Order: sequence, then structure tokens, then C-alpha cells
Amino acid sequence: MHLKFHVLMIINELFVKNLISTQFPQWKYLPINSVKSSGWDNKTFHLGDQMIVRLPSALEYAPQIKKEYYWLPKLDSNLPLLIPTPVALGQPDDTYPWHWAIYQWIEGEQAHYDNIDNLSDFAGQLANFLRHLQSIESIDGPKAGADNFYRGGDIAIYSEQVINALDILNDKVDRNTIIKLWELAIKTAWTGKRVWVHGDISCGNLLVHNGKLHAVIDFGLLSVGDPACDLTIAWTFFDEKSRRDFFNELALGSDTQLRSAAWALWKALIVAADISQSNNFEAKRCLHVIAEVVCFIKSYLKNNQ
Repeated sequence: MHLKFHVLMIINELFVKNLISTQFPQWKYLPINSVKSSGWDNKTFHLGDQMIVRLPSALEYAPQIKKEYYWLPKLDSNLPLLIPTPVALGQPDDTYPWHWAIYQWIEGEQAHYDNIDNLSDFAGQLANFLRHLQSIESIDGPKAGADNFYRGGDIAIYSEQVINALDILNDKVDRNTIIKLWELAIKTAWTGKRVWVHGDISCGNLLVHNGKLHAVIDFGLLSVGDPACDLTIAWTFFDEKSRRDFFNELALGSDTQLRSAAWALWKALIVAADISQSNNFEAKRCLHVIAEVVCFIKSYLKNNQ
């Protein structure tokens, strides 16, 4: 159900050291160490104390690097929080087939309940960042499509995946309520101006410093379109109060909330279905997200009869 993850080579410290030595010899003596949590789409390494190196981990993620390298400097000055600053663009060669990049290192820890002072304040800080992002002129921005997994586009493209996941999960989830939400959500559409969409607003891409949101990273799924996919953190991380504060701060309307719930539901369903045979933490987390969305839609249906 997920895109297959194909590693074509072993990307480790020695591999990166050879790339740096060949293409950027001015930094060849800097130490290289793996970042503790480098994510799924890219392999990430510290380069000295002030820079990081990011390399796409598979073909389907390769376009993200050049997109970031081009667009991030154009967005940076309009945003209230730090975002990655590209330093250099690595070229494909005989050892590595795609573009890769060097960025300035940003201090901070991935967002977690334990390092955030106040969850509602954090929700407001994120909403403020998204409002600024959405206000930037977007006329020439990249459109949603297969290269960013349709983030910012029409979520109806994933209808078949949702039904397949429901078939696999069977009685583990409330199928009837989920289908009602999905049908409601795909009947709505973003009717405003296309806005900038980060595409992956998740805890791993939100850095906290001194208890507050400090930076937003990993813009590889950047596009312009419907902002609903950027609101899924309301269901995956926020509690009822911070979720309400987040949506109130953004003021994007109930239809956008419905589509954001559908985006969260789609991801949780396909991940839960993919690992439904194991009783691990990720499966439980996905089922919790599904339960949160189901609770929301039941309330929504009750109030909109």
C-alpha cells in the first residue's frame, strides 16, 4: 500500500564523506555523523557543527531537493520562524544518481509533548506560521501532483486506498462513519486562491527550542493549492482544546476542517492497514488518530442533521 522503498546504495558516513571530498573539497575535513532521526524521504548527516547534508533515499523523493533549493530562499524572509537555508547543491555522479544538498544546521528538538510549554500556545504559533506561509504570493508555485504525493491537491485521488485499507482493517475501525466522513470531505473543495502548502506538517518537521515552536523543516512536498493537508496535525498531535484553538486561529472554515480530517484519516488508515498484523506502537498510534477523527465526524453529523 505504501510506495516501495528502494535503497540503491548504502548511504553512510563514508559514502557522504566521499561525495563531499569530490564535490565540495573545502569541507572535506569536517566530521560527518548521522542525524539521530533523519526521516523517511532523505538520509541526513551532520557536516561539522553548522551544516547538514540531505540525500534522497529513493527515486520517488529525488525531485524534493531541487525544489527546496529553489524555493526556500524565496519564502524565508516572509516567515516568522526559521526554515532551512540551502548552502550548496550537490550534483548527480557515478556513485549517486540524484541531486543532494547541504543546509545550515538549525538548533532544536522535534516537537513532543514533553518539550512544549503549552500545547494551545504551540498550536497558535503553528497557525501563525501557516497563515504567513499561505499569504505569500503563490502564482508561480509548483502544483500538487505525483511528485509530492498530491499534497495540496484533491484527496479524492486516494479513495481506492481508503476502501482497501478499510477492507484490511475490517472490524478494527468504524467503517460506516469513516465512509460518511470521506464522502462528505471529497464533495467539498478549496474555492479560494491557491496558497503555499508545506505538505508534511508533522512533529518530526517542527523544531522546539525553549518550549516554543522555533523552526519548520523539510519542505520537500511543497506546493500551492488547498491548505487542508497542512492541518492534519490537529488530529495526529493536538488535544481537543489545542485543536479548537488551532482551527479558530486559522479560520479556514468547516469544509477545510473536513478535508484535513480526511487527510489524517487516509494516512492513518493506510499505515494501520500496512502493519495491522503487528501490535506495535505505530499501529496503536494510527488507530488512535482514526478514533479521534471518528469522534469528530460523529459530533459533526449530529450537529449538522
